[in-house]
Amino acid sequence: MGRWEPNARGRLGRAAMELYVERGFDQTTIADIAERAGLTKRTFFRHYADKRDVLFAGADPLRDVVVRAITEAPPELAPFAAVSFGIEAGAELIQERPDDVRMRQAVIDAHPELQERELAKLAGLVGDMAAALNGRGVGAWPARLAAEAGMAAFRVAFARWIAASAEGKLTQTVRESMTELTATVTGE
Repeated sequence: MGRWEPNARGRLGRAAMELYVERGFDQTTIADIAERAGLTKRTFFRHYADKRDVLFAGADPLRDVVVRAITEAPPELAPFAAVSFGIEAGAELIQERPDDVRMRQAVIDAHPELQERELAKLAGLVGDMAAALNGRGVGAWPARLAAEAGMAAFRVAFARWIAASAEGKLTQTVRESMTELTATVTGE
């Protein structure tokens, strides 16, 4: 192995996903991941805290995109519309790599501990979205309600998109889910 290899993080992430799908999450070791990527365990730990971290490393960039979009949404938008705006921005990021997203979700769906961590990450995102709405002058409870409702609509849209093999644009599925939720609530 060379001392330095380009795109070590990407290679480790790809190797981990392939192994998780082939062998299962529990049966894959960090040594297996490093070997598949042509790197060392030490290099793995420079990029990831543990093998779960590979699956959740995209949470921070996603959160940043969603929060920034809510913060920068047109000021006349109602709270739920601002949340929709933010979630659509996040969906754009997710839909860029549908094969990776499908693989990741299959691994998470097969492992209860990973499902729990995914729910915790999504709950954190809800809190961040509510905080962004607070920054727009929305009260704490209405902000929380709009963020929770937006996340529920996103989760349904994401599940629908994954069930359709991540075909098409997630942003469109999110938009439809938000519209369906609004129509369900308002009766329109």
